[in-house]
Amino acid sequence: MSRPVPNPGILDIAPYTPGKSPTPEPGRKVFKLSANETPFGPSPKAIEAFKSAATHLEDYPEGTSRILREAIGRTYGLDPDRIVCGAGSDEILNLLAHTFLSQGDEAISTAHGFLVYPIATMGCGARNVVAAETEYRTDVDAILAAVTQRTKLVWLANPNNPTGTYIPFDEVKRLRAGLPSHVVLVLDAAYADYVSRNDYEFGIELVATTENTVVTHTFSKIHGLAALRVGWMFGPAHIVDAVNRIRGPFNVSTPAMLAAVAAIEDTAHQQMSKTHTETWRNWLTEEIGKLGLKVTPSVTNFILIHFPSDKGRTAAEADAFLTRRGLVLRALANYKLPNALRMTIGTEEANRLVVDALSEFMGPK
Repeated sequence: MSRPVPNPGILDIAPYTPGKSPTPEPGRKVFKLSANETPFGPSPKAIEAFKSAATHLEDYPEGTSRILREAIGRTYGLDPDRIVCGAGSDEILNLLAHTFLSQGDEAISTAHGFLVYPIATMGCGARNVVAAETEYRTDVDAILAAVTQRTKLVWLANPNNPTGTYIPFDEVKRLRAGLPSHVVLVLDAAYADYVSRNDYEFGIELVATTENTVVTHTFSKIHGLAALRVGWMFGPAHIVDAVNRIRGPFNVSTPAMLAAVAAIEDTAHQQMSKTHTETWRNWLTEEIGKLGLKVTPSVTNFILIHFPSDKGRTAAEADAFLTRRGLVLRALANYKLPNALRMTIGTEEANRLVVDALSEFMGPK
């Protein structure tokens, strides 16, 4: 008996695997450090805004996310008409793929780039081209060398997940200048709020001055609204118009919009989270390094920890060891990093417990 056949490329996609969500056990405290969630939760103002929508759940959302686009515009000095909101930045990445990619096209991502990129690319029947990285950092020359006549999109997470690294804005501009004019450069700035480097820029300036660059962002990280799925894109008017033609009319719920507006306006909550992250990221990098483990320098709310391949000290064994102690990190075999674990910066208690557990794990066997 015949049955429907998915489009070419669909069954070649490796499904996205999220960070482990452990099942709590009575009397056992578990710290989930696998999904880059903020340990502080959302702003209390965002929670109140979310609750305020509960009395009108029968109403459809305003279809263009107007109040949220205007709040984002006020925050960053942007034209709200050039902003698109979505159910997380993941939806926007997929909308961009459907707008610009089709069978036979190509899109470029980096060796350890976010796994949604190849999923979005291959879901449109296009080919995912992987550019090598250098020391877990984006290599602009490798991306430019991978460009062909079929290249339509370049995905660039800056900072990158899961490595935590970034490239300076001058390198981003060099990349844009080296790409053909028909190639859309997608700057995924999901972790931009955590960066405090003088040579880093969000990418808004490049979007404002070119016709082929967009920047995406999310409310899932420093704003703590991962459960609500809210993201946005700033782009040239012609790209925004094209994306809006295939965007669902009610893709961001009213509670999500109201909470996101309150979150982006609560700058004190954001600064508190950023300060905590910087303090403990530096502490973790130093303390874990003292144990003989390499930590890739990070500018995000997570660190990448590398383990030796010696039996008894591997990343897989460390993952199991930590999990038994209620410390859940992210294994990265699906990112082609089988000898590494990614750790979200958690509370002081969680951070100290991880270092203590790793010290025990790396001690005499």
